[in-house]
Amino acid sequence: MGQVGNLRPIGNRPPRVRANSTVPSPCPKESGQIGNLPHRAKKRLVKFQIRNVTRASLLGDSIDMADTRQTRKTGLLKHSGLQRGQGLWIVPCEAIHMFFMKFAIDVVYIDRKHRVRKVVRALRPWKMSMCLTAHSVIELPVGAIDESQTEKGDQLELHPL
Repeated sequence: MGQVGNLRPIGNRPPRVRANSTVPSPCPKESGQIGNLPHRAKKRLVKFQIRNVTRASLLGDSIDMADTRQTRKTGLLKHSGLQRGQGLWIVPCEAIHMFFMKFAIDVVYIDRKHRVRKVVRALRPWKMSMCLTAHSVIELPVGAIDESQTEKGDQLELHPL
């Protein structure tokens, strides 16, 4: 494997590219374009409905997506609570913290195939939670896991609205 500038590759990872490099990104999301809208504009328009296919139940019908560094960092910090049906899908994410949060939440960790890897009921402020086998996290109002009867191993479907 070759070198880029004075950087050497570590293991099987490709060499890092400098920030001012002009290497085009193969990912349309990273290049800022999805469809005809810039990625940031498209992200703000999309909400998701999340269904538990295994139990034929609804987890939420107004789930926002946090898929940028800034939205993942902010999460639900600016919220004072979640209404029934609301939530936040954080992609990618294997662990969350509740530092400075004002309310408890239910947490569902899912893998890339949207299979539930772990559920955490009523995670309180100032606590932490993680699931290293997860790809993303769905944060929901307290009681959403029990209402939908969601358990580890269930298959979820995420539909953009």
